[in-house]
Amino acid sequence: MLELELLRAFVAVADCGGFHRAAEQLNLTQSTISQQIKRLELETKRPLFRRTTRSVALTDEGEMLLGDARRLLQLEEAARQRLMAPRLSGSVRLGVVEEVAGGSLPSALGRFSALHRGVKLEVQIGVSAELIEQLDAGRLDLVFAKRPLGTSKGKLVWREPMVWAAAETFDFVRGAPLPLALYRERSVSRDAALAALRDGELTWEIVYTSPSLTGVRAAAVAGLAITPLPLSAVTAGLRVLGAGDGLPPLPDLEFAIYEKRRPDKAAEALATALLALARGPLRPTI
Repeated sequence: MLELELLRAFVAVADCGGFHRAAEQLNLTQSTISQQIKRLELETKRPLFRRTTRSVALTDEGEMLLGDARRLLQLEEAARQRLMAPRLSGSVRLGVVEEVAGGSLPSALGRFSALHRGVKLEVQIGVSAELIEQLDAGRLDLVFAKRPLGTSKGKLVWREPMVWAAAETFDFVRGAPLPLALYRERSVSRDAALAALRDGELTWEIVYTSPSLTGVRAAAVAGLAITPLPLSAVTAGLRVLGAGDGLPPLPDLEFAIYEKRRPDKAAEALATALLALARGPLRPTI
C-alpha cells in the first residue's frame, strides 16, 4: 500500500518543481518532504526524481506514477469531503484569472457544488491586480490569481515559467522596435515583461493591448507581436522565444489563492477544495 501522505508530497514536488516550494505548499519543512520522497522511492523500489544542484525532474518511473498518484489523491479527497463536509449555505464570490478559468476549474466548481448544494457560486474573470483590489474592497470573497512579483501573500498553488511567445512564422525586422502585445494595464505579466526589457538594450513598442489572455495571444498567433505567456498557455501556432533570439529571461509566475480577512465557512470550504484539487489536474490545460 502506498501511503497517501507520501503521494501527496510526491505530487507537490512534481508540480512545484522542487522541494522548497513543495514544502511551502504543504506547510511542511523541506527535510520532511525529502524524507517522504525517500520513503516513497524505497517503497516503490524506483528512483522518482533526477536531482541536480539546480533542478528536480521526474524520471520515467516518476512520470508513470504521477497520473496514478493524482487519481488516488482525488479519490481520497472526494471521499473525505463527502463524509466530512459540513452543511453550508450562503454564497461565495470567486474571482479567477483567465489562465485558471481556461483549465479544469469548471469541473472543480461542479464537484464543490455537488457537495454543498446550499452554496451559490458567483464567478468573475479578470486580471490579477483588479481582482485582488476587489477582494480588499470586500466585493469578492476569494481570488485565484497570479501572485504579484516580489510578494508572498496568498496560498501558493503552483509555479510555472513565463516565456516569450510568437507566431511560428514571426520574423524579427532588423533595426525595427520589437512589437509587443500586452495586457491593457496592471498585469503581472505586463509588468514583468516591461521590467525585463528596460534592463536590456532592445528597443520595443507596444502595438497591441487587450484586457484578456485570449486577446494578447490572438495577436501573437496572428504574427502582429510577441507576448509574455505562462508556458501552459502556449498553444498551437505559437513558438517560445528566448536568449537565442536576443530576448531577456522572464521570472516564473506564481498562482495563489487569496481569501478575505474574515472568510465565512463557505468561502473557507471552497478555498480548501481548490487547494486540494489544484494538486491534481486543476492547472490550466488551455
